[in-house]
Amino acid sequence: MASLAFSRALLVALAVSTSTAALAQETGNAPAESGAADGDIVVTAQRREQSLLDVPLAVTALGGDTLAERGITNSAQLGDAVPNLQINSPYGDTQPNFSLRGIGVANEYNSNQASPVGVYLDDVYLAPRTSHGMGLFDLDRIEVLRGPQGTLFGRNTTGGAINFITKKPGLSGTDGYIQLGYANFDTITAQGAAEATLAEDVAGLRLAVNYAKGDGQIKNVFPGGRDAASVDSLQGRASLRVKPTETLDIVLRAYGGRDRGTQAAVHGLGAFRTGLGFFETNENRIGENRTDAWGFSANIALELSDRLSLTSITSYDGGKQDLQQAADGSPLDLLDINWRSKYRQFSQELRANYEGDGVTFVGGLFYGWDRNITDNRFNLPLPPAGGFFQHYRQVRKSYAIFGQADIDLADRLVLTIGARYTKDKSRYDDAFAYLFVGGVDDPDTPIATTVPCAGVAGTCPYDPAARFALADTNNALTGRVALSYSFDDGPLVYASYNRGYRAGAVNGGGYTSSAGIGYIEPERVNAYEAGIKGRAGGRLLTYAASAFYYDYSNQQLQDTRAGPVSFLVNAPSSEVYGLEVETTLRPTDGFRVNASLGWLHSKYKELTLQGADLSGNQLPFAPKLTAQLGFEWDMIDVAGGTLTFAPNMAYSSRQYYSPFNTIDAPGTPQVNSELQQGANAKVNASLSWSTDALTVRLFANNLFDRKTHGYGLDLRGAGFPFNFLVPAAPRTYGVSLRYGF
Repeated sequence: MASLAFSRALLVALAVSTSTAALAQETGNAPAESGAADGDIVVTAQRREQSLLDVPLAVTALGGDTLAERGITNSAQLGDAVPNLQINSPYGDTQPNFSLRGIGVANEYNSNQASPVGVYLDDVYLAPRTSHGMGLFDLDRIEVLRGPQGTLFGRNTTGGAINFITKKPGLSGTDGYIQLGYANFDTITAQGAAEATLAEDVAGLRLAVNYAKGDGQIKNVFPGGRDAASVDSLQGRASLRVKPTETLDIVLRAYGGRDRGTQAAVHGLGAFRTGLGFFETNENRIGENRTDAWGFSANIALELSDRLSLTSITSYDGGKQDLQQAADGSPLDLLDINWRSKYRQFSQELRANYEGDGVTFVGGLFYGWDRNITDNRFNLPLPPAGGFFQHYRQVRKSYAIFGQADIDLADRLVLTIGARYTKDKSRYDDAFAYLFVGGVDDPDTPIATTVPCAGVAGTCPYDPAARFALADTNNALTGRVALSYSFDDGPLVYASYNRGYRAGAVNGGGYTSSAGIGYIEPERVNAYEAGIKGRAGGRLLTYAASAFYYDYSNQQLQDTRAGPVSFLVNAPSSEVYGLEVETTLRPTDGFRVNASLGWLHSKYKELTLQGADLSGNQLPFAPKLTAQLGFEWDMIDVAGGTLTFAPNMAYSSRQYYSPFNTIDAPGTPQVNSELQQGANAKVNASLSWSTDALTVRLFANNLFDRKTHGYGLDLRGAGFPFNFLVPAAPRTYGVSLRYGF
């Protein structure tokens, strides 16, 4: 009943805000002037600086202050602030899977797959999904671009792109901040940044650090067992900016971080759930999610003239993961997995920007290389105790040439046309897997080779020299055509066509046989969108709305079958369409209302898995309705500061975790109806007192302690007597103190 009441209240508020937008337009209230002025949010969604209201794309931009007010401290929490964005993972906050408008990695959990939502750090593409689970600190803003970005961003951006943009030295004076916090689960947080100008207007250095350590959020009742979902992370970043002349601007960035928190909790074997609360587990082997990430980049911008500039972005990044996962959620050793991978990547982009009379052009060249070396160990209930060991190396190379032009056809009427040609090469080699005897804590004793082996596991004699290799090449032409019109003293309206692409992939989950290891087809999306954005009543109301239709082919899915055997397959045909609305209302000074609504229809037009016809099923991680509503109220000035109350609510309708939805494959023990999360609403709130330099903030996330799952996987169909479900975080609350200087 509480969820229903929240839902109704939220929808009423959204209806009022969007109706207000329509009324303001009808009465002819003029918005403030366009351009990056008067407090407008400036974004680089089209690889050049523009006011958010001048960009003919569906973009959500979140500044650092907004993230703090909404209690968003990790990239895995962004779904609470962006319409039609879902974030899930079988590993908790580690290796988050982003789904935008229903397009994501679906039920794929292997580390070698590229996200179809491209993730960027300061315009640098991050290939490994493990590095996407970053803590959010000292950011200028986050830009979330919904819809295919196959022209200017390009690589694997079928669903969209998320760009995390850090603060860079301002080259004048010194500044920084220190923030300390304490929360339940004995969680201590600390972050800070300090900036020094080494030479006025010429050189500056900015250092930032982020630390969090806390007990597990899910209680483990197993005697002496560790609690699940603990926090133990440390991250740092250094940015050096040098501007020796007015036309040359160089930013060098280095970052590093590590995470040592315990694994996400699992609701698994039902017999051991008896008597447990939702936020409890009974597990003898709560492992650690150990991850490391680091990187270096150089962004060099050179102005050749008032109209032409060049930008070079060079990066080299690396990291590793060692995820110890007890997947059975019981005190028995039924399924214990050690996911281990090491990553390296290099990228180089050369870009030219031109602004002429009636024409604006962005174009360039891109090269990307990434490598994944994986060593996974699967302990299964085999007689005698044993399991499978898997090793492979995956190397991908991507080459692209791209360009996009905005052409003024008439006063305030702009044609956008762009194209990108991409060539992706991938090689999967040095691959082998074997069946072994040995317990979870014992050394392996290999008894049979399973990769390469096309037969049933255990039928090929062990050969330590056996190796398996595959290679694949994809070519793609993607692009964008859009028409936009800016009304005189009014909104921007646009209509567009975008084509998106994600390269073909190889099955990283194939370890029981080489029969299931092969490259599958690239994903492709033809996306049609129309939108409007602007202001009404001066700065009273800011709004953006869009409607879209996707023709989506060859979505890459993981099909886990009895054995256990995993196959990576293509869903031949799907369709997605929906609506999005975002509004900000400022009825008085000191009171701001933010609301957004996402409505989504998704279905498989053609899909058969394990003999089950799934045509008409909803895509996984694609709820029909998502919405957010919040306000910031500067209630009173007291003791030289301002007391601000900032609650917000995020609503999601039912979502499925599997393409099967509620259908079970014939002749299997599947119970796929368990792999879903019903409609729910979660409330966050903060109360802060602020002066120019000091902020004291009380906060609570998931205030009403809603009990929800964040991920589910069919393991009954794979031969285990349970399904794998991961509970989302319980209520957290605490206090923080921030001092700026």
